[in-house]
This record gives sequence, C-alpha cells and structure tokens, in this order.
Amino acid sequence: MQRLDGFMDKLGYSFRDESLLRRALTHSSWAVEQHRMGEDNERLEYLGDAVLEYLVSMRLYDAHPDMREGALTRLRAKLVCEGALAHAARSIQLGDYLLLGRGEEQSGGRDKDSLLCDAFEATLAAVYLDGGLEQAQRLVDTLVLTKEAEAAQVSTKDSKTAFQELVHADHTGKTIRYELVSEDGPDHSKTFTMRVMVDDIQWGIGSGQSKQAAGQAAAKMAIEAYLKACD
Repeated sequence: MQRLDGFMDKLGYSFRDESLLRRALTHSSWAVEQHRMGEDNERLEYLGDAVLEYLVSMRLYDAHPDMREGALTRLRAKLVCEGALAHAARSIQLGDYLLLGRGEEQSGGRDKDSLLCDAFEATLAAVYLDGGLEQAQRLVDTLVLTKEAEAAQVSTKDSKTAFQELVHADHTGKTIRYELVSEDGPDHSKTFTMRVMVDDIQWGIGSGQSKQAAGQAAAKMAIEAYLKACD
C-alpha cells in the first residue's frame, strides 16, 4: 500500500479504486507465474492506447489550426511513439512499481521501452476509468504534451527540414528564406549569423562556424517560436 501511495504522489492523482492502479502495474509475466490469468494490464493498455490517441489528437487539433491532416498525424505519432511514452514513464519512475515475473525481472524488464510504454498506457486508462476524461487529460498534458517534447519531436529531422514542414503544413504557399546577418572574426575562424524569414517575418536567428550551421541554429529557434505562436 505504501508503494502505491508513493506512485500516486509521483502521478499527481489519488485513486478511489486502487485495484485499477494495481491492475495497470501488473505485467502478464507476473499474472502467469501467480496463476492469476486475466489479471494483468493488457486490457487497460488497449483502452489507454485509444484514450491517449483521442486526447493527443484533440490537443494538437486545437493547438495547430493551420496544420494539415498529414502533418498532424506525423506529429501525433512522434509524440505517442514507444520511446516517448517510455520517457514519460521513466519521469515518474513507473518501472519501480511494476509487478513482474522472475524472468522479466532478470532480463531488465523494469527499463524496457516496450514494457514501460504499455504500462504507461494502462495507467492512463486506469486514471480515465477512476477519475474521468479531465484527469486523463491532465496526465497527458503534464507528461506527454509538454512544449519541450513537442518541439523535440518536430525537430527529429534536421532543423531546416523540420521548420519547412511546419511552415508548409497548411499549403498556403509561404516563402522561407535564410539571410546572412553578419560575418565576424578572421578568415580562418569566422562566425556567421543567419536569420530565417517566412515571407517578411523573422522567426529565428542563429550563429555558427559555417553558414549551414548558423542556418540550422536559426531554424531550431524558429521551430520553437512557430509552435508557440500556434498555441
């Protein structure tokens, strides 16, 4: 019971029906070993996957009114991929609270991305069933849809490509151009400063040891500014 209390503190949600949380944290390997088939988290995982997709879809739909369906789908996929959800699970030390079978324990199951991802989805479903959609949304907002996470996922490609995809997602024909602002230093060790413009608006500025590096730095800043402007 104390361990569940500790996890609920990290989760920021106190369950009325703690059996839901126990089920969410129970891996099938433990249920098999204990001869308690059907008491694992797989059904909750199934529900949590659907709840997560709905909540993330609604948030992205509202946050990016100019983003087309394809870009929204790609962004959602990156935000709810196995690695991203495993990262969210680690941020609340979910692995420490799992019930695992001996084999899964010995093979490092507490830190496996796939297992953590599934348990996170199951935990989300448990929160949804116990506290409703509002509490589930709060959990998603806090652990999955942080602005830092969204910017990082959009930036998985090189920053110039990622920024171009963001700007052109609405198919309105905006023009992106990179302009040299300054060159400083001796010929053998110059520092270049570039800015990125969308039509006549500056969205980012950055410096580097080459024009390409400076352009990438400017695009990285522009991604953050563009996503913030879409809030």
